[in-house]
Amino acid sequence: QVQLLESGGGLVQTGGSLRLPCAASGRTGSYAYMAWFRLAPGKEREFVAAITCSDSTYYVESVKGRFTISRDNAKNTMFLQRNSLKPEDRAVYYCAVRQRVFMNDVRSVSNYDDWGQGTQVTVSS
Repeated sequence: QVQLLESGGGLVQTGGSLRLPCAASGRTGSYAYMAWFRLAPGKEREFVAAITCSDSTYYVESVKGRFTISRDNAKNTMFLQRNSLKPEDRAVYYCAVRQRVFMNDVRSVSNYDDWGQGTQVTVSS
């Protein structure tokens, strides 16, 4: 089982930026997919972004152009750089990994095997 630890959450003003790291216990280069999801009050867990072992990236439409997902395999860490934050970005952010290569939908929660505990992000208006 992979251990994942998110950090970097906190309070930020609308329009501000925040980078979220996700440290993994194993080699990030060995994971076929790494992703970020978020859970906002009263909503279901939502896909935010994913990155593959070949560095292909995927984003939910609402964050395109504002968020950037990346991975540093030398540090076994994945990042989510979030710019131009909006109040609707307020949520608990979770990182997740999948080691198997075949996947039919990067946005599906059920396709990921291991999850972190989450980090809270609040955006003040």
